[in-house]
Amino acid sequence: MFRSRAKEEKAQVADKAPVTDSKQPRDPQAKKGRPTPKRSEAQSQRRSVASTPMTRKDATKRQREDRRVQLERQRQALANGDERYLPARDKGPVRKFARDHVDARINVAEFFLPLAVVILVLTVVKVPQVQNIALLLWLVVIVLIVLDSILSAFQLRKRLKERFAGQNTRGAVAYALMRSLQMRRLRLPKPQVKRGEKP
Repeated sequence: MFRSRAKEEKAQVADKAPVTDSKQPRDPQAKKGRPTPKRSEAQSQRRSVASTPMTRKDATKRQREDRRVQLERQRQALANGDERYLPARDKGPVRKFARDHVDARINVAEFFLPLAVVILVLTVVKVPQVQNIALLLWLVVIVLIVLDSILSAFQLRKRLKERFAGQNTRGAVAYALMRSLQMRRLRLPKPQVKRGEKP
């Protein structure tokens, strides 16, 4: 009777508010008040919660493990030519074509190391005529490598223009020339074409 009007209004609002008991189980048919997330969103949230490292040490350990797995995939890709896991410098159809072009032909540059060993052995011999022959061989080998590399680069540039007209082929010729300097057996990614086979 003597209550103020403000207290009466608060009491009425309290009477109208629904009573929620946290211990009371929710009716399975009742709405939950928010939209159901998509499966992909729910799975990504679960993964992010599961993969969130608790400490800095755990994060470092996880990064190291991820790096090890990535390097292992990359190593296998270099061995079998799987495009998905190759390093960025070896990816793409242009680089694959450049590799196949080099692997399909006999390059003088790939025999440089064995020839260099032979020439060095000849220069050690104390016979002046043999040492002169060794120096002449050095000159012949270097000239042959330069001429063969120019010819290979010219052929590859022409074929790249035919095959990949309008596409970016920048760096492919230099990439192929660097590959031609390696012995076929030691090239990575491993050669996928036989000698004489057209890529």
